[in-house]
Amino acid sequence: MINSPYLRSVALKREEVPAFTHYPFNLPSIRSLNHLPFHPKVTYLIGENGMGKSTLLEAIAVSLGFNPEGGSFNFNFSTFDSHSELTNYLKLIKGIKKPKDGFFLRAESFYNVASNIEELDQGGGGPKIISSFGGQSLHEQSHGEAFFSTFIHRFGGNGIYILDEPEAALSPLRQMSMVTRIHDLVNQHSQLIIATHSPIIMSYPDSLIYELSEDGIQEKKLEETNHFQIMKQFLNDPKRMLHHLLES
Repeated sequence: MINSPYLRSVALKREEVPAFTHYPFNLPSIRSLNHLPFHPKVTYLIGENGMGKSTLLEAIAVSLGFNPEGGSFNFNFSTFDSHSELTNYLKLIKGIKKPKDGFFLRAESFYNVASNIEELDQGGGGPKIISSFGGQSLHEQSHGEAFFSTFIHRFGGNGIYILDEPEAALSPLRQMSMVTRIHDLVNQHSQLIIATHSPIIMSYPDSLIYELSEDGIQEKKLEETNHFQIMKQFLNDPKRMLHHLLES
């Protein structure tokens, strides 16, 4: 196990923020952000759409040196420069050890990462990048297969892994397999920070869950999260839930 995290915490340099009236600083989660500690193993950022979890996660990833669209530390491409200015106002408090590996995986731009791998592999000699992703073109796999192949083959341990809504392409069974993979990576001295809507993925026990809402950022237990409670209500009595949803 890692004795100390690669990333201990993040702080907002509030005195440098020009104004809290425009995006992304007007988001409640960012407006209330002071100092956010991370679990040495797994930290989750959860919340409804528009609460800023992906914005905060992206800013953390870019501050760590990742490409805004994803990939490893070595990826340096841009198909559309859309990341927010938040990264310029964050202060990262890092641990003693430096990660030997790292990857920023985001569902919305994973296609661009796969395309960049193919372009680089066609450009010259040397080992193919795709070899570290399992050897098969990511474009020749389903979205879910490409995601899971990346988790299994590319994430080598001793690293920091930033994941933005990885459940987007994964079936419930694959999501449970991902929890197993998270445990493998933790045992290989890794730290993960994950933005997710999935109660399955956020169930890893040795972790911190931060829920972003109109009230700011609050630490929650799995069973206290809206995601878990709503899913539980639906599965416990789907007919009753559907009755309420569909009644005119």
